[in-house]
Order: sequence, then structure tokens, then C-alpha cells
Amino acid sequence: MSQGGYPPKTAPRAPFLFTESLSLLPLPVRPLLLAALMLSAPLVPASAAPRVDARAKAWVAGIVNRIGTADRAAAPGRGGQVTVRVRIEADGTLGGIVLEEGPVALGERAARAVQAAAPFPPPPAGLLTLEGFTELSFPLTLR
Repeated sequence: MSQGGYPPKTAPRAPFLFTESLSLLPLPVRPLLLAALMLSAPLVPASAAPRVDARAKAWVAGIVNRIGTADRAAAPGRGGQVTVRVRIEADGTLGGIVLEEGPVALGERAARAVQAAAPFPPPPAGLLTLEGFTELSFPLTLR
């Protein structure tokens, strides 16, 4: 305690910087977070929003639609929902698939759909990590 019974003064805290906190995240999480931020509502009027946001949204929607179409074209069976994480390289090739949530049997079916849909159009540069890939995590409804 300082004079007068008050606690001692502390130095003011520095403002929280998002870019500093991003470097604290594990490397595989960063592109997912950046993709989610790019897909969120713009903070500026639509007329002033950068074109990469619209391209990124269209690209992600196209990937998810393409995978869903590949499943319906394959062998429809008992359906449900799974959450998958898909790694796509800079040239559009499939880099990996991970079942994040859902029954294993549906996850295998989702993996077959992802493999059937590949290769994909190359991701927009704004979605690529420094290592040259992007990862998307999304729910996939299999019918």
C-alpha cells in the first residue's frame, strides 16, 4: 500500500493488439481463424469492402458446394452431419482431410466426397498461409 491507504499506481496497460495475439496461436489454427474473419460481416460499407473478401467467400462456398455435390453423385446412403477440416494447397491439390466431429462411418463417406471433388480451384492469395496452403473447417450434411 502507498501513502493514504490506496494501492500503488500501476502503469497503464498497452492496448490489445490482435496481430500479437495471432502469433500466440498454434500454426494450424491461424488460417482457420483468418478464413473465419474474412467470411464475417465487413466492418465497412459493402461498397468500400475489398474485392478479396467477395472472392474468398465465393471460393469457400464453391468448395463446400463442390464437395456436397460429389457426395450426392456418389452413393447416397444413411445421412447425417459431420465437421471436416480440409487442407488445400496453393495449386488447389488436396493436402489432407480430418474428421473433427461426427460418426466415423459418415466421416469416411465425407472423406470420399472430398477426394472425389479434388483437385480444387487454387485458393485466393489472401487465404494462403506463408507455407502456401489454406485449411477450411466446416459442417457437411450428407443425405
